[in-house]
Amino acid sequence: MTLRVLPQNLINQIAAGEVVERPAAALKELVENALDAGATRVDVNLRDGGRTLLSITDDGKGMTPEELALSVERHATSKLPDDDLFNIGFMGFRGEALPSIGSVSRMRLTSRVRGAENAWTLLIEGGAKGEPEPAAHPYGTRVEVRDLFYATPARLKFLKTARTEQMYAREIMDRLAMARPDVGFTLSGDNNKSILNYPACEGDLFDARLKRLGAVMGREFQDNALQINAEREGIKLTGYAGVPTLNRGNAQMQFLFVNGRPVKDRLLQGAVRGAYQDFLARDRHPLLALFFELSPRDVDVNVHPGKTEVRFRDPGMVRGLIVGALKHALAGAGHRASTTVADMALGAVRREGQGPSLPYGGGARSSGGGGFNIGQYQANTPSHAAIERNYAAQSPGYGGLFDRGRDFGGTPDANGGFAVAAAAALAGGYDGVGPSARVDMTDDTKFVDHPLGAARGQVHANYIIAQTRDGLVIVDQHAAHERIVYERMKADLAESGVKRQGLLLPEVVELDEASADRIGDRADEFAELGLVIEPFGPGAIVVREVPAMLGKVDVASLVRDMADEIAELGQGMLLKDRLMYVCATMACHGSVRSGRKLNADEMNALLRQMEATPHSGQCNHGRPTYVELKLHDIEKMFGRR
Repeated sequence: MTLRVLPQNLINQIAAGEVVERPAAALKELVENALDAGATRVDVNLRDGGRTLLSITDDGKGMTPEELALSVERHATSKLPDDDLFNIGFMGFRGEALPSIGSVSRMRLTSRVRGAENAWTLLIEGGAKGEPEPAAHPYGTRVEVRDLFYATPARLKFLKTARTEQMYAREIMDRLAMARPDVGFTLSGDNNKSILNYPACEGDLFDARLKRLGAVMGREFQDNALQINAEREGIKLTGYAGVPTLNRGNAQMQFLFVNGRPVKDRLLQGAVRGAYQDFLARDRHPLLALFFELSPRDVDVNVHPGKTEVRFRDPGMVRGLIVGALKHALAGAGHRASTTVADMALGAVRREGQGPSLPYGGGARSSGGGGFNIGQYQANTPSHAAIERNYAAQSPGYGGLFDRGRDFGGTPDANGGFAVAAAAALAGGYDGVGPSARVDMTDDTKFVDHPLGAARGQVHANYIIAQTRDGLVIVDQHAAHERIVYERMKADLAESGVKRQGLLLPEVVELDEASADRIGDRADEFAELGLVIEPFGPGAIVVREVPAMLGKVDVASLVRDMADEIAELGQGMLLKDRLMYVCATMACHGSVRSGRKLNADEMNALLRQMEATPHSGQCNHGRPTYVELKLHDIEKMFGRR
């Protein structure tokens, strides 16, 4: 074989294979060009999922005839004014998109700068470039891509159906729209059918961003989002995160943006898991959108041809910023639960003889085109009985951790109060606690003005009914007390530290040298969590002490799993996860059980303790601890409104 330089057209087609794998990829590049050009409105039209036609029209600054001809040359760009690849301030910067797309399609560019008498158009077919010609067009640019991949028909075989390709295109538009709430976006399909229409949002950045996120992620997210605003060492993190009770079975509704660029990064999922570990089961995921602003020199956006991945200079600090900001926002939420909890309750109510949906508006709201019903919630969430059986089979003993008389909720009173009930529940005996008392209804003002109201009774020996000023609250007593006990245990651990248990025979764990070094470098961090380790020659460490609350533990598996997690995420959270899992287990078993009758003072004490306990809106498994129904909702149920 003779060494030779490939033809320019073939070079462009190879580049197109890296940049343009499907119509949505071409759409991303062209819309980013429009945003870089200062567009305030971007209109996109697709035919056959973008295979037949992909048209992008913007009102940006436009191009002169000379710029138009130069724009389709390889590596021609206006976005690196200083020729500094470490100071990238635009979405696109390689100058590959237009020539790559033009090499595999029939592409026409039409553009007009402000002040020009007319527009100019340029046609490129399969890489063959024509000459700019006068045309009629308003200020801005329109790019029409017809018959994508006609010059490389083999690529057509790998495309999905038109509907699937259209779905990919919408995902791209949604992400770009979230990044730029100040820009209006439209997307239409075959026969000019509107797929999405996002008007430009006015107001300050936070308000505009929340409106746009609500339009993309659903009204439920907008109603239940917590504002994120944190800064550390020149890196600013803003955005919104949903309360824990608003969750899904996958992580598709988690978005990360770096300097306005939508990116996918596994760092995000690990950080989110660490922040929400106390509030959600491992198979449930919160909804959030986070926006980073940092110096371009602290992030590398040039690690992927599609610019969908980035590499941070200090990933550990970025992860810590995400975890800290999310935990701060969750702590500020107090006992707040999502409004969807009430929506699900109303959606499950039905009149006798009618179907499950209420004709007068009591049904659950939909989010992002998909409904969320209580049957789905129950199907995806394990029951308390199943969790307790699982914990009983897997968790170590916990009885010796608590004193029988210790107060885990409320305050003592003349009737024993909630403290006695809690102590009896923790000790496993209920015989000493009196039966449920009738609530005094004569004092209607007592506790009514509190967020969770005044207890009015208990039904089925598990659910507390409380009256608020403008509605009623239904509390799951076991789930609520479980959260209270868990938060108290976490506070005790933070105050007194993790108790250690020395191994009679220290265990040597063999690893590869890189993993052993990663574990050894974090020996001090693990010691704070009760795991005492030391280097033991090349590729091995010795474990001398383990956290006492873990009980009998497979030391070798624990260490190897932590090494794998450090290699993947840059920080080991597995040990802390296990400790929190044990705390959650003990809290579940050490709480007032379902079926325990409480008197009026005990019920009110539980409500007051919930109001004073962080994160009491959900139990340790992500289920809501209470449902709040407003009076107007109840009146709707009975047809009074």
